[in-house]
Amino acid sequence: MLFSSIPFLFYFLPVVLILYFAVPKKLKNTVLLLSSLFFYGWGEPKFLIFMLISITQGYVFGLLIEKYHGMKRSKVFLVASVLLSLGILGYYKYADFFIENFNALTGMSLPLLRIALPIGISFYTFQILSYAVDVYRGDTKAQRNFINLAAYISMFPQLIAGPIVRYSDIALQLENRTHSIEKFALGVRRFVIGLSKKILLANLLGEVVAVFKATSDPSVLFCWVYAFSYILHVYFDFSGYSDMAIGLGKIFGFDFLENFNYPYISSSATEFWRRWHMSLGSWFRDYLYIPMGGNRVSKPRFFFNIFVVWMATGFWHGAAWTFILWGVYFAIILIVEKLFLLKFLQKTHILKHIYLLLIVTVSFVLFDAANPLEALERIGAMFGAKGLPLVSSEAIYYLKSFGVILIISAVGATPLPSKLISALGKKRTGTAVLTFAEPLVLTALLTVCTAFLIDGSFNPFLYFRF
Repeated sequence: MLFSSIPFLFYFLPVVLILYFAVPKKLKNTVLLLSSLFFYGWGEPKFLIFMLISITQGYVFGLLIEKYHGMKRSKVFLVASVLLSLGILGYYKYADFFIENFNALTGMSLPLLRIALPIGISFYTFQILSYAVDVYRGDTKAQRNFINLAAYISMFPQLIAGPIVRYSDIALQLENRTHSIEKFALGVRRFVIGLSKKILLANLLGEVVAVFKATSDPSVLFCWVYAFSYILHVYFDFSGYSDMAIGLGKIFGFDFLENFNYPYISSSATEFWRRWHMSLGSWFRDYLYIPMGGNRVSKPRFFFNIFVVWMATGFWHGAAWTFILWGVYFAIILIVEKLFLLKFLQKTHILKHIYLLLIVTVSFVLFDAANPLEALERIGAMFGAKGLPLVSSEAIYYLKSFGVILIISAVGATPLPSKLISALGKKRTGTAVLTFAEPLVLTALLTVCTAFLIDGSFNPFLYFRF
């Protein structure tokens, strides 16, 4: 079930809200757990089995890790939990990738398993891993209530698309969180904004991407229109889902951390990755990069650490060489920046932003490609390597048709709209206008989004790839 769907918006969510706020405090997590399991099992009930196995092992090993804290057995149980979590993830997400590459290297023809990928497995696996490690480190207490831990891991607001919520961040909220009309209203506001970003911007930009991939009239201009459409599509799709997750969390009394902070205004790749998918970046920093020594090691080891972390980051996104190369691409750029480029960029103004947008655009063309050869062809075509005409009639047509959406999206990816609203809110008349206009605008946005969904418009789910 998707947030951006009629069944979720007008059947599932209203029923869950009624049940959640009708039951006493001690049963709220139970309602949250049962509704999350129903939400997850809506498409493929069989995947519930593997989620419940993952939750159970996380619960049992968490208790054992804490019970034998400071003893060798604690580490044994941690390793067992980590191996089991990664084993399940590896089997479902990467088994066919390894078989394909083994066959290519050896000339053998082992049959592929063709296993369906359980939705959200990368997200909830990382949550279980961080929980087990935090208990081992003594950063948090093991959760003794199975329902509370299961509700945390399976919580439908952030289950299938993040952000990656760490147990330590919401441990207290699981047992004692506040609900208020003000918090509920903030949650609704954030959810509607996220839904609008997904349906009214990301989906429309996704149509341009789909048209480019099917075009018989390519040109250099069309390649760039596609590339810019795709980087905006990915941003509004992913940040839109994060907004919806954070909004739903507030509705149910939780405060999830932010996941995006206007990454396209960055002036370097280093800054970009402090603003993009922040929950994933901080996860790899705290559970892989720092344990490997971080930057407090020799320079060769420091570079090695960056390569390992970024190859892992790329591989986390999917079982394909394009994702691994995408990670290596950023590893190289980050190393070059740390060696000398950052000092140079800091002395520039516009150039550093152009540089960032260029390297990010190229990176996401690689990210979107089906294979490295396709990525190389598309990137080459952007710079005229394929001998394509500079302009085509189809490129002009779609640029005119979607030009307004591209401009709105580009502006919306910056803090400018937020700053304008904040400036307006500082004035007495502005506050009155916002108080009156906000519910009307949110209602209008929800109505338009609903109309798009009823119409059956283009509404892909980007995270099936992950």
